[in-house]
Amino acid sequence: MLKKIALAALLAAGSSVAMADNDVGCGAGTQVWAGKKGVAPKILAATTNGIFTNQLLGITFGTLGCRQGGTVTAQVVTFTNENAEALARDMAVGQGESLNVLAELMQIKPQDKDRFFKVSKANFGEIYSANNQNTLQVLASLQTVMAKDDVLKAYV
Repeated sequence: MLKKIALAALLAAGSSVAMADNDVGCGAGTQVWAGKKGVAPKILAATTNGIFTNQLLGITFGTLGCRQGGTVTAQVVTFTNENAEALARDMAVGQGESLNVLAELMQIKPQDKDRFFKVSKANFGEIYSANNQNTLQVLASLQTVMAKDDVLKAYV
């Protein structure tokens, strides 16, 4: 049943890149609640996105309002996977070698690294939430957080 709903949402959304609201990320929930204002539609959109885990599909295929042109590369995925504990520790405190290497791999300019470190620390709970159980989910959350920042959105 869940697969049918996800497939229907995927097909209905097509390859639309319009996002209803950047602070809930991309996904079927964002598409369904597009144009609605207020806290309740944001919560419903985020909940829908989380329940159906459709953001991974959207990012993979460039659908559901998700863009494929982000900075997640094979190197970023491999590095994040192999250095998961150190990276989580560094993000939690907003500094460290592994966080600096991740910034380099994501091609973040030297003048923007400090902001990347601070934003990572400030949003650690969102980036490493209980819902993010693998490297791709962590990186998708990191990109969502970066997309909300006026400077860092240039790297997403």
